[in-house]
Amino acid sequence: MKKSLIEHLLRGLYSVVLYALVPVTIYHLIWRGFRQSAYFQRWGERYGRYGDAAATPTPLWVHAVSVGEVAAAAPLVDALLKKYPQRRMVVTCITPTGSERIQSLWGGRVQHVYLPYDLPGAVARFLRHFQPEVALIMETELWPNLLFGCRDYGVPVNIINARLSARSLRGYRVLAPLVSRALATVRRVCAQSSADAARFIKLGALPERVVDTGNLKFDVALREGVESFRAMFVHRVGRRMVWIAASTHPDEELAVINTHRRLRRRWPDLLLLWAPRHPERFAPVIERVRSYGLRVGSRQQQYWPDTQDAVFVVDTLGELPLFFEVADVAFVGGSLQEIGGHNLLEPASAGVPMVTGPHLFNFAEISARLREVGALRIAVDADALEPLLAAWLQDAKARASAGEAARALVAAGRGALSKTLAAVGL
Repeated sequence: MKKSLIEHLLRGLYSVVLYALVPVTIYHLIWRGFRQSAYFQRWGERYGRYGDAAATPTPLWVHAVSVGEVAAAAPLVDALLKKYPQRRMVVTCITPTGSERIQSLWGGRVQHVYLPYDLPGAVARFLRHFQPEVALIMETELWPNLLFGCRDYGVPVNIINARLSARSLRGYRVLAPLVSRALATVRRVCAQSSADAARFIKLGALPERVVDTGNLKFDVALREGVESFRAMFVHRVGRRMVWIAASTHPDEELAVINTHRRLRRRWPDLLLLWAPRHPERFAPVIERVRSYGLRVGSRQQQYWPDTQDAVFVVDTLGELPLFFEVADVAFVGGSLQEIGGHNLLEPASAGVPMVTGPHLFNFAEISARLREVGALRIAVDADALEPLLAAWLQDAKARASAGEAARALVAAGRGALSKTLAAVGL
């Protein structure tokens, strides 16, 4: 009784704060909408309201917060669609980029809505509407009302590809009494690594429900059309040296431009492929490059770079893995800023040696393994990017060796998908 009362009080206080912040969520949607118009759309879904749509029992529910988690979830969703073709599935996310990727990958084969905010009423409306039989939540989406709501509605929750950095664990300290109780309701935590598993247990997951299944990002399917893409790219660009800056954030953009300008003093025809992390940065990056007197094209404007472009912006979603295939070396962003890095396995699976900044706490284990096999070099700051990239560009033999080591590491890591399906009983 005492434990139940404490949970009730904690949930009540948490929910009161969230309801008080509802005006802030509206302001946030408007603010983001001026940068990405899709944020002005589908507000009802964010509060668990679906108009006149009838409740639709949907046995399988997968949640992936944004485009990176959608990519990681792709092998799992594909496997479930193949294994259970007659069972309805809903795939949720919270960002327009994630939404666009979900629809481009699976179209009408799955239902798709935004996951509502963690308000008790919104969560209840979502669960009543879709009536899922099982929840598969990707990585680190630990929303207390969502987890408690699933328990109350009899929906077993499985956290898939579960990742929890030491920094994130510290960040939960304020909400630890509530999050630990919510996490104890989870049926299964399928952790990316033994270190992640240990941190989930420390946060409150029951030890007997936590298993190290490996990282689903190792199991991303081989890309179709790679050879034809590569052939057309070479036909349009020629045999130029190419480096790619992937998933960059605003405070990294000046470093990318300055690095490219310095590298072109040594390789005047060097081409930079540039994929900013967020779509609202596509147009500003193009204008920023032009302001430095560099010729720039983009995927939307001309589809392929030409022999005169100094920079080519990949301003589409879902095509970054293909562009990794034509790069000689990659810089992966979110690492010069204290963001924690982004997916290193996509360039690794393409056999591309990498340079990052020092902030890799979201990918600590993978980055350590890539460094061990010689496929990753870490720049201590923005000024160190250019010499590290130049070292790769000038040594074709070293690049080839590092690329093969990266591919081998990815191949050896496959198997998380089958372990995950077994762990959750699907």
